[in-house]
Amino acid sequence: MTQTKDNQPVRCFWCDDSQIYRDYHDSEWGFPVVDDKRLFEKISLEGFQSGLSWLTILKKREGFRAAFKGFDVQRVARFGERDVERLVQDAGIVRHRGKIEAVINNARCMSDLLDAEKSLASYLWKFEPSKASRPKRVTRETLRAMTQSAESLALSKDLKRRGFKFVGPTTMYALMQAMGLVNDHEEDCHVRQNALDARRTLDTTAL
Repeated sequence: MTQTKDNQPVRCFWCDDSQIYRDYHDSEWGFPVVDDKRLFEKISLEGFQSGLSWLTILKKREGFRAAFKGFDVQRVARFGERDVERLVQDAGIVRHRGKIEAVINNARCMSDLLDAEKSLASYLWKFEPSKASRPKRVTRETLRAMTQSAESLALSKDLKRRGFKFVGPTTMYALMQAMGLVNDHEEDCHVRQNALDARRTLDTTAL
């Protein structure tokens, strides 16, 4: 494990002094996800994050889970206008009407997507980039310059075609980072190899 001069593990540059941020970085970000409920949550929260800090979303994640019934797609798809009004008043989440309505809309769009795909996981993992298209070294400069990719553009375009909202290419690249479709831990980050190992053990053909 790479250490700093203070004998602390080296982390990606975007981690701050918040323990919640460090825990998320060390145990979730960049690790492969194949559970549909977790993936729907990630799509939803990345949409809410647009224009805000990810730390804001993390601090409210339990509030989001309670408000959106654990991100159960079928239950969220049944939300109506009364639910929207309730959520707009919920201080436990980001009270943005458009983003709230987008989550409900996207839950409904999931029905058609799943008619065509085996699962949300199998659909999303089709957009995993080839190794050849990835940077040879992931550095702070690389990450700051790479806010989207050809694959995130394609994913965004396809989801929009299916009626999804708040799924722009930058938001979808953030999703790809969060769910392990790409490993954007910096080269000297102590988590990078763990995330790589987790990806090697995942058989996406079984999804």
